[in-house]
Amino acid sequence: MTVVRLHSPLGLTAAAWYPEQRQTVEEALAAGDIDARTARELGYTSLPVSQDTAPPDMAVEAANEALALCGVRPEDLSLLLHASVHHQGHDAWSAPHYIARRLGAHNAAPIGLLQQCNGGAIGIELAASRLQGDPEAGPALVTTADRFLMPSWHRWLSDYGMAAGDAATAVLVHRVTEPPGPAGQGGGPDLLLHSLATRVAAELEVMHRGDDELNATPMGHSPMIDVRRTKRAFIKAYGVEFFLKTAADRIRAVVEEALAGAGLAGDDPRLRHAVIPRLGGKAMAEAYIPPLTDVTSAEVLDLGRATGHVGAGDLNASLADLARTDLLEPGDHALVLNGGGGFTFTAVVVSRH
Repeated sequence: MTVVRLHSPLGLTAAAWYPEQRQTVEEALAAGDIDARTARELGYTSLPVSQDTAPPDMAVEAANEALALCGVRPEDLSLLLHASVHHQGHDAWSAPHYIARRLGAHNAAPIGLLQQCNGGAIGIELAASRLQGDPEAGPALVTTADRFLMPSWHRWLSDYGMAAGDAATAVLVHRVTEPPGPAGQGGGPDLLLHSLATRVAAELEVMHRGDDELNATPMGHSPMIDVRRTKRAFIKAYGVEFFLKTAADRIRAVVEEALAGAGLAGDDPRLRHAVIPRLGGKAMAEAYIPPLTDVTSAEVLDLGRATGHVGAGDLNASLADLARTDLLEPGDHALVLNGGGGFTFTAVVVSRH
């Protein structure tokens, strides 16, 4: 269990980048990428597709927007955390260092995170802990970026319960007392981070490994990422109820801990929304929404129908939506929930600044 206990709220400035190209669910049906039943169960309307922009370049686009919004100079960053799920464009190479070089973040320590779909959330946790522990540390930037192209990943068919959209996110974590940039270069944070809680269920790592032996070469188990195959092996060995019960236990715990850390009850009228991950509708209804609504009566908010699951960045993309829209009025709070293979579950509580 990890609970980040904040001495005072931290500021969050969040942005997301999506490619212009999209594949609608109608186009996917016509192409035979998905069948009608699966399309209904997923509930997506479209997925963003990045044919020409590599993930680290996508992250740079999102990061530049976040920095400009807050008026923070790249050279003032103390930490750059980059999370991803899939191939970043080269092998035996550091995407975080590339992002730092492109941004001009020469004083930031670039670190890569491999936390599967919860990587962006863990990045915020690590950034918050860094700022809490070092009063001299400058702002920290958390980026995520993933794209899911054939032949290595079929965005509609490589996994059950989700389809994958290409996107990048950037969340700047900084102290509220830090002065904004020069006039015309942004202001303070959009959101305040009040609490963050994480729970782990390492006994579920087998879901993404199945009964495979560990091998010596990338893509050695299949020519295309096939999470459906490993999940079938997991269900055969353990049953789906084992996953649902374990996940529900961890989800209830992180939601309770995050709300307690923010000083909120589950039915507090200040808590406007409970935001769920960007997985398929059926998966959300079975695994995430029941334990979430056991703890809070806040309106459940699904922000992923036109984006799909965006790899390591679901929670961070939802923060960008909360920051860049009128979903929250000043003083309104939202709980944002996420999970990722391994398994790790994180919940954060934010408010409109």
